[in-house]
Amino acid sequence: MRSPKKSPGHALEPEYNNKNIVLQELIGLRVSVKSSNDSGRIGISGIVLDETKSTLLIKKSDKTVRVPKIGTVFAFRSGRKSFVVDGKEINFRPHERINKGLKFYKARSV
Repeated sequence: MRSPKKSPGHALEPEYNNKNIVLQELIGLRVSVKSSNDSGRIGISGIVLDETKSTLLIKKSDKTVRVPKIGTVFAFRSGRKSFVVDGKEINFRPHERINKGLKFYKARSV
C-alpha cells in the first residue's frame, strides 16, 4: 500500500486505488448505490457520514439514509477516481477491515 500523499495546504490524504479501497477509511467519501437487493435504494448518492459493521449512513442533500452493505454494490469516488465495491467486501467494522478485508484486497485487481 502506498503512503498517504501530501497536498499543498491540506493534511495527509490517503491514496486510494482499486485494490486498497476495501481497506481504507470510507467516511467522507462520495458514494452512490449502483445495485441493491432493494430496488428503491438504487441511485442513492451522497457522502458517507458514518459506518457500522453492516451499514453505511449516507448524507443526501436533504436527509440521511442508512444502507445495508450486504446485497448492495457501491461506487465510491475520491477526486476524479471511482471505485466499485461489493458490500460484502466491506462488511466489517471499520477498525477490523484492515485485518479481515485482506482476502478481498488480495483478490482485487489494480
